[in-house]
Amino acid sequence: MAEDEKSTEKTKSAVKTKKVPLKVSAVRSVSVEDSAADKKSLGQVRKTFIFLGFVAIAYAAYLVFTGQVDEFVSSLAGVDLAWIVAGVICFLFYYVFGVVAYVLSIIADPDNPVGIRDLMSVEASGVFFMRLTPNSAGAPPAQIYRLTRAGLSVGEASALNFTRTVLYEAGEGVFAAIMLIFCGGYFYETFGDVTLIGALLFGFKVIQVGAMLFLCLFPKPVVAIGNWALRFANRRGWLKDDKFEHWYSMVNTQVVKFSTAFKRSAKNVREMALTMLVTLLQLGCMYALPWFVLRSFGEPADFLICLASGAMLELLINAVPLPGGAGGAEVGFAILFQGMYGVHTTAGFVIWRAVEYLLPVLIAAPCMGMRSKSGESLNRRWARFRKRVVRFVTGHGTGKKTAARGGVTVKPKKGAGKGGKTVVVTGAGKKVADPDIQARIEAGKAAAAAKKAAEAKAAALAEARARKAEAEKREAVIRM
Repeated sequence: MAEDEKSTEKTKSAVKTKKVPLKVSAVRSVSVEDSAADKKSLGQVRKTFIFLGFVAIAYAAYLVFTGQVDEFVSSLAGVDLAWIVAGVICFLFYYVFGVVAYVLSIIADPDNPVGIRDLMSVEASGVFFMRLTPNSAGAPPAQIYRLTRAGLSVGEASALNFTRTVLYEAGEGVFAAIMLIFCGGYFYETFGDVTLIGALLFGFKVIQVGAMLFLCLFPKPVVAIGNWALRFANRRGWLKDDKFEHWYSMVNTQVVKFSTAFKRSAKNVREMALTMLVTLLQLGCMYALPWFVLRSFGEPADFLICLASGAMLELLINAVPLPGGAGGAEVGFAILFQGMYGVHTTAGFVIWRAVEYLLPVLIAAPCMGMRSKSGESLNRRWARFRKRVVRFVTGHGTGKKTAARGGVTVKPKKGAGKGGKTVVVTGAGKKVADPDIQARIEAGKAAAAAKKAAEAKAAALAEARARKAEAEKREAVIRM
């Protein structure tokens, strides 16, 4: 009896309790590890600024002791600023193409929550930390942090960033190969045996890209080799236990995720090809900067030679494990461009370095905080935009303009006698609903009606059970 009374009371309270619909939204959270990695990257940036301060002082002292201050000042005084502005605009397209490459990497996924402004933040982080951390080590953690902040999991963000890195590194190798095909004779005639250094740098890039592709295509051997190397280092005390656990987990989880993401992206051949083409255009915008600087001094310049020299210079900068390739940039510029710039070499290097290195840092810094708010995937937004463009171009849905303007349309009614007519009134200025939106509205209404009916049925069933329990209780009391 007591159990029946308790169940009856629970049923009544469940019927009387008003159900409040809860709106659940996906919260864009960031893991503690990603936040810590981003803070570590910022710590490296502070050290880099101190390092660059010493580099600037050393460079100024070099100009003074070598007696090149007068040439430097006179060269800067004759610079045509229009060409410098053109070079700055060219480098801005480097940033734009970088964002477009990220867009192409996720455009095929209808459930990816990352938006345009999120990707602008990711690319800006790459530009910023690539220049201000040794060997660009701070760029991947900062980019992964911003991708997880946009709504991706750590594994998805890491895989997307790694896939983009593979394509970028491969783009550098492809661009250098194209330049060597067209300008290899120039390098050999101009620099002789020094050209072997460029060939070695190109070979190093090929090996680097090959290792990345091997990791993506054959993850099991990579995991096996990585585990063996970690155990070997840990047994000999070269790797502490906490570091061993961290890297062991990284090798056995992230490598497979990287491989899966890359293979999934590689299936979309069109997107991959477009991404590679955009990457080559992006690199071209950076490699062409010495041409703009040379033109600013009024000197004749061969665009293709400047482009090839810029590609070789970037390979040298990437090979130097210092922020911004300090040291390698100065030596490489002097070797590759001194014959073109002549007395303007020192001033040309300063201007080129300002446009290619310092200005991007200043532009990228405020863009790293950008965030998208809609949460809708770029795939769905692009599909909707493309549908609207197709409708606009084909003129679909614009045949009955009178109905759209408003008025009265009189049509004979089928089966009616003489004079039988149907009058259809259309409201002035009323827009014709989008079929997709209308379908969604109808589906929502149907779902709401079904839910309401189910709730009413459940309430009625609960009430019937309560009445039955109460009747049984009364019968039991009468029998007693």
